[in-house]
Amino acid sequence: MARRILITGGAGFIGSTIADRFLDAGWEVAILDDLSTGKRENVPAGARFYPVDVRSAAAIEAVKKERPQVICHQAAQIDVRRSMADPRFDADVNVGGLLNVMQAAVEARSVEHVVFASSGGATYGDTDVIPTPEEHPQRPVSHYGAAKAASEIYLGVYRANFGIPFTALRYANVYGPRQDPHGEAGVVAIFCGRLLEGRDCTIYGDGKQTRDYVFVGDVARANLLAAEKRFDGPINVGTGVETDVNALYDHLARAAGTSRPPEYGPARLGEQKRSCISPAAAARAIGWRPEVPLADGLARTFEWFKARRGG
Repeated sequence: MARRILITGGAGFIGSTIADRFLDAGWEVAILDDLSTGKRENVPAGARFYPVDVRSAAAIEAVKKERPQVICHQAAQIDVRRSMADPRFDADVNVGGLLNVMQAAVEARSVEHVVFASSGGATYGDTDVIPTPEEHPQRPVSHYGAAKAASEIYLGVYRANFGIPFTALRYANVYGPRQDPHGEAGVVAIFCGRLLEGRDCTIYGDGKQTRDYVFVGDVARANLLAAEKRFDGPINVGTGVETDVNALYDHLARAAGTSRPPEYGPARLGEQKRSCISPAAAARAIGWRPEVPLADGLARTFEWFKARRGG
C-alpha cells in the first residue's frame, strides 16, 4: 500500500514541486491550499485537492478524511515586509494555521511524522557564525522569523504530548521555476520578471547583504528524504554559500543579456545583513546535499520565466 502524505500549501511553487517529487516516488498525495498565493495550475495530476484555508474547520475535516501518515506543512505567510506591517496577520496564518493542522493531526490519529517548512535565515537572525549551524541560537529580527521559531516550539509540544515527531526544515532562500514575482516573495522571481519586461530592478540598501540561495528541486528532495528517514529535529536546507544581492543581479542580467545597472532604494525594516546556513547536518541526518549550483539554477529559472512569456 502506498504511503499517504498531505501537503499544505501544495499549490505554491515550493509545495507543488514537493508534491511532484512525492508522486514520482509512489506516494499518495493530498493537497490543501486556499489559492491566496498558490495557483490551481500548479496542482499536479494525481493529487487530491482541497481548496481550503489551513486555519479553517474545513482543513481539519480534510486531514481527518485523508488520514495521512505524514503531513508536510508548507502553507505560510512568507513576506517578511508584510509580517512587519501586520504582525497579527502573520501570526494568525503561520502560528494559527500550524496549530489548526496539528489539532487535526491529533484527531485523525494517523499521523506518524510532520515535515515543517521553517526558515534558516529568518529564525536565526544576524548570526555569530557563517555558515550557521542548527545549534546556533535563534534570534529573529522579523515577525515572520519569530512566528517560524515559535512554530518549532509548538511542534515540540505536540511531540511531547501526542508522540508526533517532526523535522523542521530550515530553508535558505528558495528560488526556481513556478515562483510568482507578484504573489510570493522572492528576489529572483521579481528580478526575472522585471528584466523580461525591460524594467529597472531595485536593490534595497547597498546590495551587499548576503543570502544563501537554494534551488527548489533540491528543497523538494530534502522534504522527501525527511519523510522517508523520519529524522526528528531541525535540519538546515541551504548551500553554505553566501551571495550578495549585487552578484545575484549580475548573474540574472547576464542570463537576460542586458548591461542595464540596477537601481537602489532605502534598506528595509527587518532585513538581515548576512544569512548563510550550513548543510553539513543534512548530509549526516538524511543524506541530503545541494546539487544545483547557483549559476545553473538561475539560468534554468530565467529560461522558465522566459518560456512562460512566450520567448
